[in-house]
Amino acid sequence: MVASLTEILEELKEVFTPTVAKAEEDVEDVEEDEDDEDDEDDEDDEDDEDDEAVSDQYDTLRAECQETEEGKHLLHHYMECAERVTKAQEDPNYADAEYKEDCVEEFFHLHHYINECAAPKLFDHLK
Repeated sequence: MVASLTEILEELKEVFTPTVAKAEEDVEDVEEDEDDEDDEDDEDDEDDEDDEAVSDQYDTLRAECQETEEGKHLLHHYMECAERVTKAQEDPNYADAEYKEDCVEEFFHLHHYINECAAPKLFDHLK
């Protein structure tokens, strides 16, 4: 009976344990692969140039929304808060302070506005 339990546990172990096999490479194959990689790198450089020409349209729209009057106002509030927090962190007694300000609320107001402004315009720009 103990032998059968051991066999069952071994079978369960084999079922649930992933098997990993590593392929062995010949030295000659590795040298040939390195030559092929050089050729592929040249082709990849050409593709990268095409990718650089196209920018993310959503990022562009978000930047435009940030430059609106409301966006500038919210960004100003966020930057003021970040400056206050940075200044407070420089205080040697900051670790013992009872209240530590963060700028989460200002951050969410800013990004909520930017996303709400940019999202409706995005589908007009997509192909």
